[in-house]
Amino acid sequence: MTLDALKGASRVMGIKQVTKAVKRGDAESVFLADDADAHVTEPLQELCREHDIPVEHAATMKDLGNACGIEVGAAAAAVLKQPIC
Repeated sequence: MTLDALKGASRVMGIKQVTKAVKRGDAESVFLADDADAHVTEPLQELCREHDIPVEHAATMKDLGNACGIEVGAAAAAVLKQPIC
């Protein structure tokens, strides 16, 4: 899955929201920014491994934020299995 997939997908952004989505089983895949602090992203990456959620990487937080349609950077984003109601 590429960053372009985030543009039209139902998604959540931010470490806390992505973590919740993974724990609930709502995340189809997760994107992490390579320039985000490792102490923030490593626990989420481990959680994804435990739940067999594929993790993709974006070069920068700015790239990930742009792919999500926001003006600020994002450390993490998740594509959801079903749209948010």
